[in-house]
Amino acid sequence: MPESRPALPAADLARIVVFAAFIAVLGLFPGFGGVAGVPIVLQNGAPILGGALLGARRGFLSVALFLFLTALGLPLLSGGRGGLAPFVGPSAGFVVGWLLCATLTGLIVQHARRRNLPVLLLACFVGLLGQYAIGMPVVGLFVGDLGAGIVQSLVFLPGDLIKVVLSAVIAGLVHRALPDLLPPRASVAR
Repeated sequence: MPESRPALPAADLARIVVFAAFIAVLGLFPGFGGVAGVPIVLQNGAPILGGALLGARRGFLSVALFLFLTALGLPLLSGGRGGLAPFVGPSAGFVVGWLLCATLTGLIVQHARRRNLPVLLLACFVGLLGQYAIGMPVVGLFVGDLGAGIVQSLVFLPGDLIKVVLSAVIAGLVHRALPDLLPPRASVAR
């Protein structure tokens, strides 16, 4: 009989649900400006923080739960957007990129020898690059030119760099207060 994957422990499930709710709460702050129909929002900082606090798997699952609820029609995205429209519009790449963002950030934090500020800054920045790697080409599709989409998306960079720094600082404080929040780093056999 094949082994079944163990269910998520209750504490992990609670963290995933609470963080999905945190992402939704950040959606209460309206977006503004932006390019090609993609607003500047506070909400995209949550997947960065989620990966840094919860790790790759739980961070990914919290974003996936949030996106699933949004796709069902709940108006959880900034500006009260919900349903399938955000997944086919110009912001679709950035929204879907949140999954990669949380995963990349979480992988780096989980496998780091230390969870100090330089490591957390690197992890959060790499997560942001994950958002951009998917989001910028989608903006390029909507404006009709990949290069123009990338250049236009750079308007998000200053605010997003602030979110990277804030996420790293918050994650550092939380990891200092709760050092066992993430599973211990796997030791390498020599």
